[in-house]
Parts: sequence; structure tokens; C-alpha cells
Amino acid sequence: MKDGSGHDQARPFGKNMSLGARMRAYFIAGVLVTAPIVITFYVIWMVVSFVDDVVASVLPPRFDPTNFLPFPTPGLGLILVVAGLILIGATTAGYAGRLLVRLSDRIMVRIPAVSSIYGATKQVFETLLANQSSAFRQVVLVEYPRPGIWALAFVTGDTKAEVQNLTEDDVVNIFLPTTPNPTSGFLLFVPKRDILLLTMTVEEGIKMVMSGGIVTPPDRRRPEEQAVPTIASRPPPSDLVPADMRPRPPGARGCDDDDPDRQDRAYGVGE
Repeated sequence: MKDGSGHDQARPFGKNMSLGARMRAYFIAGVLVTAPIVITFYVIWMVVSFVDDVVASVLPPRFDPTNFLPFPTPGLGLILVVAGLILIGATTAGYAGRLLVRLSDRIMVRIPAVSSIYGATKQVFETLLANQSSAFRQVVLVEYPRPGIWALAFVTGDTKAEVQNLTEDDVVNIFLPTTPNPTSGFLLFVPKRDILLLTMTVEEGIKMVMSGGIVTPPDRRRPEEQAVPTIASRPPPSDLVPADMRPRPPGARGCDDDDPDRQDRAYGVGE
């Protein structure tokens, strides 16, 4: 609907709608508002309760506040865990703490069944939590599974050692997640010239992957940059074009040159 000035005029919500359709719209709007809040607090409550139960199971009874306080203390276990991790980190920052860490590393790597799990887990956490790490700090576009089709991926670091030494290109490690579960995916080694950096954050990229593209972050580039496409259009690969539609070299003769009806069908004439 347009007003007298020619501009679009917003239609009131629920106008010209039946009672059932209006109730359905109100119900969906209520779900959209309350569901994220309820699910968020439910997940937080489950995590806090789980940590509290674990801490209560290992805490001596004389230190358990539920034994001498007249009211429950939800979240106390989580506070104790955070305080304990801070204390351990402060201890390992000193000289004696570093010696203790080195000793524990030597012991763990010499245990046959534990060494592989411990080494892989430690490497993952050091990569994700180190301050100098660039893992999962950039969202990129990469052509996958064939040229002309673009997929969302995350840079996990620069390729090093044998994989980099085998190629002359400057290669980076990218993680190509699957939808709707971004914890699974593919590890690809891609030349830097073949990836396109995006301005969206890692959180926005993960949301886009999990939603299957329904949640799309805004383009934060300047308007003049948005008006100029970065990726040029290209013709489809020849293997995707029907054989009857592929151009033949000049002077080449095909098997259907003597059948005008077949030529018409190939080019859509008469349909």
C-alpha cells in the first residue's frame, strides 16, 4: 500500500487476518522472543548444576557449605573451579611451577596409552588459547568443491613443515565446517591467493554455518566497495554443459548435422 507521496505505507500487524491466523502469528512472535532467552538460561543452569555436582562429589564434607548454611548456594562449585584454575596458572608461572609442568609432561608422554591423547589435547588447547595464535580468527571464502562454487571456511594458521615445503605456493590451513554442525568438517591446505578474506567475525561465520545461511551478517564494507564485485563471473565448466549445447570448432561436423529436428531440440526451438 502506498501513501499520497508514493512511498510504501506499512500495513498494521494483523489487519485483514482471520482470528486463527492472528493467533498463530502472535504465538510465533512469542516463541521467537522467549525461546532464545529460555534456552540460554537453561543451558547456563545445566552447566552450573553439573559443575556444582562434580565439585560437591569431591569436596570434603566439612568444607561443603550446604552442611552449615541454611540456604543453597548455586554456582559455588563454578566459582571454586575458576579460582582453582587461576591459582594453578599463577603457580605454574613461577620457576618451581615450570619445573613441575616439565616433570609432569615427561611422565605423561612416557605412558603408552595416555601419551597420544595427552599430546593431542595439549596441542589443541595451546593452539586455541595462546595469545599469539591466529586460529579461528579469520573467516574466508574458498572455492569448494569445484571452481565457481564458494564455501565458508575459517583460517586456522599458516601451513608449516612438510606440507608447506612440498609446494612453492604460500599455503594456509583452513577448516571447512559442515552444516548445521560446525564441529565436523574438512582440513584443507589452500594457497593464499585462492582465498578471499571476509569482514564478518568468527561468531557471525559460525552462526551463518549453523543456520544454513538463514542468518546472514551485514556487509561492513564501504558503499563504494560493495558496489564493485570482487569475484568476476565465469562460464560454467564444460562438463556441466550438455553435449548438444557445447560449441564445436569451426569446420567440425557432428552426428546431428543431418537431423534439423534434433538440432532444434538441442537449442530449445519449437518447445
